[in-house]
Amino acid sequence: MRAQSSAIERTGIAVGADVEAPASVPSRSHAPAGPAPADRRSGTVQAALGVTAFSLTFPATAWGLEGFGPWSLVTVRCVLAAVVAGGCLLALRVPRPDRRHLAGLAVVAAGVVLGFPLLTTLALRTSTTAHAAVVVGLLPLTTALFSALRTGARPSRTFWVAACAGAAAVIAFTVQQSGGALTGADAYLFGALLICAAGYTEGGRLARVMPGWQVIGWALILCLPLSVPGALVALSYEPVHLTAHSVTGLLWVAVGSQFLGLVVWYRGMASIGIPKASQLQLAQPLLTLVWSVLLLGERLTPAAPLTAAAVLVCIALTQRARG
Repeated sequence: MRAQSSAIERTGIAVGADVEAPASVPSRSHAPAGPAPADRRSGTVQAALGVTAFSLTFPATAWGLEGFGPWSLVTVRCVLAAVVAGGCLLALRVPRPDRRHLAGLAVVAAGVVLGFPLLTTLALRTSTTAHAAVVVGLLPLTTALFSALRTGARPSRTFWVAACAGAAAVIAFTVQQSGGALTGADAYLFGALLICAAGYTEGGRLARVMPGWQVIGWALILCLPLSVPGALVALSYEPVHLTAHSVTGLLWVAVGSQFLGLVVWYRGMASIGIPKASQLQLAQPLLTLVWSVLLLGERLTPAAPLTAAAVLVCIALTQRARG
């Protein structure tokens, strides 16, 4: 890790979380109980920027599907994002990650880079963005559960009550928006929920030992042996109709959602912790619905402001609760 830390210092990249210490360093029991207030504020802002970027993913995917097939859209976005990430890694001469981190990066790649985009894109062929927002409403609670199992985090009872209340409010609102009926796309959405929560949890853990942008960057690189041939095959079978909407949607999901959004998201999780960062995503479905009105012409019900207020209260409680 000394070599990696030196390389990071030479490139000028600031590490957003503690780097693993050698055995000679005193245990964490002698360290401060948590990050400094400035670090918490910075981490919260970065996680919120990630949520904002993610909230545009479903509308951008809907735009992308106007000109690309679902398999083409997912594989091409992975390749484009990997090109951007690989360029950054090469330009800054970032050393390859330690072998012990490869398993975690593989989980991030399977859950965040490939699994979630593919399953949600398949779902959006027949589902509206409002209905698809159900999976995002459940994602914070599922991520907190995965975090508790994977990292040993033990949030307080207040945290869990507020998290469950926020998730319930979001689910009730989004199901009501879709008319209360379940569709065939729900299997894709719930599968995406599980694998994305695993990817978020593992990515947040890795962001404590390497910069968050490197976590997603190396995960994208790991996917190239699958995404490049997948893109070639998909483009040969699925027709492509280039329009302003489809190109804009593809570029956003590739660069905004798949790379830049995850960079700030993982840095935020490393600063304030996975459970608390995940609860900021309770606002994501509501932001997605706002973008859906502005970009896709969908209509909202009067319940939106009430749900937004309830979710914001739950977010405030989870951020104040001791973890």
